[in-house]
Amino acid sequence: MAEEQIRRYEMTQEGYDALEAELDELTNVKMKEVAKKLGEAREQGDLSENAEYDAAKNEQSEIAGRMEKIKHMLKYAVVVSKDNNEKGKVGMGSTVKLLDVEFDEEMEYKIVGATEANSLKNKLSNESPVGRAILGHKKGDTVKVETKAGVLKYKIMGVSNK
Repeated sequence: MAEEQIRRYEMTQEGYDALEAELDELTNVKMKEVAKKLGEAREQGDLSENAEYDAAKNEQSEIAGRMEKIKHMLKYAVVVSKDNNEKGKVGMGSTVKLLDVEFDEEMEYKIVGATEANSLKNKLSNESPVGRAILGHKKGDTVKVETKAGVLKYKIMGVSNK
């Protein structure tokens, strides 16, 4: 029988540290708050029609689920250091300035693992179509990205691995 393939989670050190901090917050703050809510709800008596108790149990379940997910990601994390990036080339942890050739619009992203990606913070997953396309390229390169909306062209205007 073939061995089960375990998914590895590539991430930056910053992403790993953020997951550890979130797990600590959930364990030492949120779960204690929920335990207090459950205790207060129990004191109200009959639990069969106690909305506060049901809400607290649901919250406890959500927190426990998130904690298990984080523990799994940390267990199978592969921290990729930007120090490993080839000088001047895009890699994990790089900050990249891109020019959308069609719209003449410049944008800046940090390349991170999929678990860290956040468009509101300009953190682009290395597994996204654009992320995959620019990995290994350098300033001045133009890359084509195949998407459902069509082919996009980006010119790499700058790469920083600081």
